[in-house]
This record gives sequence, structure tokens and C-alpha cells, in this order.
Amino acid sequence: MTINGLLKGLQMDRWMSQLPDELMDVPLYNLAIPGSHNSITYCLDTSHASPVDLTQPVIVKKLDKYAKPVFRPFLYKWSVTQESTVLQQLDAGVRYFDLRIAHKLSDNSCNLYFYHGVHTTVTVEMVLNEISTWLEEHKREVVILSFSHFLCFNQQLHKHLIQLVQTVFHKRLCPRNGEVTLRNMTEHGHQLIVAYDHRDMTDLCDYLWDHIPYWWGNKCEAEALIQELERRKQCGRPGRFFVAGINLTVDAKHLILNPRQCLKDMVMQTYPVLLKWLVKQLPGSGHSSINIIAGDFVSDTQLAPTVITLNEALLNRMSSQ
Repeated sequence: MTINGLLKGLQMDRWMSQLPDELMDVPLYNLAIPGSHNSITYCLDTSHASPVDLTQPVIVKKLDKYAKPVFRPFLYKWSVTQESTVLQQLDAGVRYFDLRIAHKLSDNSCNLYFYHGVHTTVTVEMVLNEISTWLEEHKREVVILSFSHFLCFNQQLHKHLIQLVQTVFHKRLCPRNGEVTLRNMTEHGHQLIVAYDHRDMTDLCDYLWDHIPYWWGNKCEAEALIQELERRKQCGRPGRFFVAGINLTVDAKHLILNPRQCLKDMVMQTYPVLLKWLVKQLPGSGHSSINIIAGDFVSDTQLAPTVITLNEALLNRMSSQ
């Protein structure tokens, strides 16, 4: 099978169901899976009435308060990490979503949003329903949702979110520690793995998986990020699901030196270097194997097809044994 063999004729919105039969019995945490970092930022609220989120540094809050007309456009261009909707990302091959959940402090309702700098205009319920509809049309695809951060949350809101997940997805939810091969999940009608970064809550529900480790490099240059990921690999991969994030992080120095740049400019300039590193990676259960690879602006890059193609190396290794 050639490098393009695994992708020849493959539909990106149905790539899991079209994998070779030999890979159907491999646990998902041993496959290479494309993911998106900070997945729901394509719909950040551009209204000046929308406050910045409470996690922002004091200087950001002051700038937003006293220089909003000038500062807000600057904040947005560094906060948007995905320009494609969740449906477009799914159709592009993305199967892992990094969902950062928030409740608006002044909101008396139970409406929940995503956030990065500011809140989104779409609610969590709207996005989950979109994913559910997509899964109904793609019955042999599996999606991994990672819920985290939970800004301005209390016990009641956690219970509300968990009930919402159960109501929307119901029988599609894969029980925690279930057998997560594509064949087994398809046979049982399971299409969704939900990781929840709050241990008290996961203990209450058998369909909530523990937090999925995310290797965050916290670097603003591709070479430094690669070096950090290689260091993590030397320490060994976690036993089950984990994410290697190839997303860059901006620091104050970079912002000062590049005042006219935006996050997308920075990311697109570095993707060739990151993809050159990525094509050398191997999925599987080995000490230095990779699993989920998440990045920014995934629908505008070759991230998903590059990651999916990595499964060819796993297939070749299995065939030679």
C-alpha cells in the first residue's frame, strides 16, 4: 500500500468506516485520530456588550474596559482558533473536540456556552444537537468530546450539562472503560466517547470517561514545540487516550514584535514545519507512539488527512507480524 493508499477514494466524513478491516479491531487509543484544539471559537461574540471571560489577566480586563473599540478586534484575532463550524470540522475528518465550557456570570438561566477570550454566540446545546444529527447520518463514525474548564460552574450546572449530554446522545454513549474498537462500538451502536474533566462527576456516571491528557507545548515557535513534544514522547505515552497538541501559544514578546499579525497567520506559517514532523510519527501501543493530534484551523490545513494516513504504518506493521 502506497502513502496515498489509505486515502485513495476515502471520504473524509466517513474515514473511520472505510478503514481496512484489520484496523477495525484496534483500540481507538492506538489509532491516529485528527482533533481540533479549542474547537468552538468560530462563533465568538463580537458584541461589545459581551464581557471578556474571567480567566483573562488583569491587564486584558482593563484594556477591554477602557479601550474596548480598539482592543476588542485585537482580542478576537488572537482568540479564534477555528474558523470552521463543528459540522465542517466533522466533514473534514476531525473526530476529537476540545470543548471549553462556561456559564455567563450574570445569566440566571442554565444556558451554557464555549469560550476563549469571550463567550460564543452558540450554546452548548445547539452544538451537541448538531453533532447528534451528524452522527445519525454517519452511523459508523465515532466522535470523542472532551469537556473541560467549566468557567463559573457549580454543582447544579454540572448536573445540567451531564443530563443534557445524556438526553442528546442517549444510547450512542460508550460506557467508561468499554471496548473501544470500531467494530465493537459499531455493533453496540456506540458513537460517542465523552471525557469530563471533573472527577467527582465522572464517578457518578458510567458513560463519562476520565480527563484525556493533553500535551500542551506552550510554545510560540514550531521548532520549540516539536522539541517539547519529543521530550514528552521520551517519557512514554499514557496507557489510553491522549492528545499531542500541535497548537502554538502566543506570548507577550511575540505580540509586541508582530502587532499586525493574527493567530491564523502565525499558525499557517508554521504548519509546513509541524506537518513535516507529523508524517514521521507512529500510532500504536509503543512507548513513543501517538494517538490524537489536535491543532488550530484544522479545516484549512492538511492536518486531518496527514494524521489519518499515519494509520497505514500501523497496518503495515500488523501485516508483517
